[in-house]
Amino acid sequence: MTQTLARSRNVVAIIGLGLLAAITFGFSALSAEAQTAPFNTQMQVGSRGSQVTLLQQTLGADQTLYPQGLVTGYFGSLSKSAVMNFQARYGISQVGRVGPQTLAKLNQIYGSGSGPINTGDIDAPLFLTANVFMSSTTATASWNTSEAATGRIYYSTSPLTYTETNGLPIVSGNVVATDSINRTAQSVALSNLSPNTTYYFMFVVSDQSGNVSVTWPSTFRTNAQ
Repeated sequence: MTQTLARSRNVVAIIGLGLLAAITFGFSALSAEAQTAPFNTQMQVGSRGSQVTLLQQTLGADQTLYPQGLVTGYFGSLSKSAVMNFQARYGISQVGRVGPQTLAKLNQIYGSGSGPINTGDIDAPLFLTANVFMSSTTATASWNTSEAATGRIYYSTSPLTYTETNGLPIVSGNVVATDSINRTAQSVALSNLSPNTTYYFMFVVSDQSGNVSVTWPSTFRTNAQ
């Protein structure tokens, strides 16, 4: 999904809160939701959203299933491995995909709230705002999160790709990172940009417990000189 931002000179490019709610896939799930585990969506590598978040929270409570315990809302290679561990435990074909059989078993095991629940910090920070202020050769990116976190913005003139890892995802493109201070308001400068050029960008934040939130790649276009 790509959202084209404003192109006129000195216009602020803003991702609205409603859009952020739809595209931020590292968002928090309520503790009660994790306890009842109402799984109703099939999942596989590339899936994202609240069901993936819930899956990671639930399996992450058991280190023998999901030792990394990352809650990102993105179903990548680590989530696939965790699902395969779950499938092996309960005699389901180890395909690493949450299909009908795995869904049924997840709800059987965790649906009553009797399964293991991670009582630590498993909620990833929510994006409240994410803005890009543009000129011809520079831009300023700023964002706010629901809890203190470190953050960074990745940007490139080519479409971005990302891969799930033990920690922050690997993202193609240039990166501008903030300092190491955890805080709810972040701002970084992007310099040496080409005028009248489309840039792809995405934000990545991580709280002190290592929970990660990522926005889907979007675009902004610098002004002409």
